Amino acid sequence: MKILIVFLLILWAYIISVFKRANLYFFKFIVGAVGLFFFTIVILQPYLVGALSQLVTAVAGVIGEITNYYQAFYQYSLILISSGTSTVSMYIDYECSGVIEILAFTSLLWFFPVYNFMEKIMYNIIGVIWIFAANVLRIFIICILVYYYGNNMFYFAHTILARFVFYGLSIILYFHVFTKSQIKNQRVGDIAYGDDVK
Repeated sequence: MKILIVFLLILWAYIISVFKRANLYFFKFIVGAVGLFFFTIVILQPYLVGALSQLVTAVAGVIGEITNYYQAFYQYSLILISSGTSTVSMYIDYECSGVIEILAFTSLLWFFPVYNFMEKIMYNIIGVIWIFAANVLRIFIICILVYYYGNNMFYFAHTILARFVFYGLSIILYFHVFTKSQIKNQRVGDIAYGDDVK
């Protein structure tokens, strides 16, 4: 399996170099971002999921202690929510860790042709913090709703409302990092944002 990954990595790098030499920037962006996401998921995901799950649980646990809505056991990536006479346990797993969203954002950013190297580092750090914070907020929303409305609210809170909030915040991040910067860079029409100079 490792030999296959190395072969695909070399092939991917070669294809990107071909697109770069041919000035096919769109294809370089697509193949580069998708490839980087694939390789980071395959190579880094086993190491990142556990760490991110525990970190999300720990930070969400601080909020839980302050509000007294739930208890977090970050060593086990576990949150216990007491609601009335029942207790709901929520395990922070692969899906809840935010690893997919962080790696997807990172992959797109590093092949996005607008920023220079230092800007990409800055936006990558900001983006990771933003996605992480949005994920902690998502966990907190789930816990609040289950705390007040019981176990029957878990599906709605987890699958619909909290996910809607999380992806809404992700859209805001993507707009500012990708869409707004692209429009500003092209200087199309008479568009200005806030204090931007026309």
